[in-house]
Amino acid sequence: MMDTVLADLKWQSCLVYLDDVVIFSNTVEEHLRRLRTVFEAIRSAGLSLNPEKCHFAFEELKFLGHIVSAKEVSPDPDKTAAVAAFPVPTYKRSFRRFLGICAYYRRFVQNFSQVAEPLTRLTKDSEPYFWRLEQQKAFVDLRTRLQSTRILGHFDESAATELHTDASNIGLGAVLVQWQEGLERVVAHASSTLSRSEANYSTTKKECLAIVWAVTKFRPYL
Repeated sequence: MMDTVLADLKWQSCLVYLDDVVIFSNTVEEHLRRLRTVFEAIRSAGLSLNPEKCHFAFEELKFLGHIVSAKEVSPDPDKTAAVAAFPVPTYKRSFRRFLGICAYYRRFVQNFSQVAEPLTRLTKDSEPYFWRLEQQKAFVDLRTRLQSTRILGHFDESAATELHTDASNIGLGAVLVQWQEGLERVVAHASSTLSRSEANYSTTKKECLAIVWAVTKFRPYL
């Protein structure tokens, strides 16, 4: 519903996800104008807002499990704390839940797919659920990495952009980097495991595959 009501304002004045709306601006004056525009659109549709669920003029806010500010984004500490407290899964259902939470923040974790591979393997229905040392190591490693994730910068179309790629015998990795205000900022990490046939490629072919895959993955930014 809200997506339709604010269709003409999306990405111009606000972002919409289901019934959550974030209004963005560069100045207080601009913020007030955009608030009025959004409010008028909502009122014209015969809808109303709950004041207790509204927050105004914040420079930083929580949105969809993230802490978002004008220049950067990071995982919500409350969410990563839940990951850190997650007990060792004893059956596939809880295990898949853990992996799903971690995967939601994969762009913050370098080489996520490679680190999670021993765990991902267990999600297959054909794979018996045996928790071995390699699964325990990956489980602890993922929890640690999510607790110490670095803050990512927002993509800036005017900034110099670099795409770094890498390949191993397990998977592919890429990091989208920009130079913003004289500092190198990581915008996003991406990773993928190799198929059986790809794992047999030569080192050179794997590196070439990583480049093609990464460019395709980050095409909207390049």
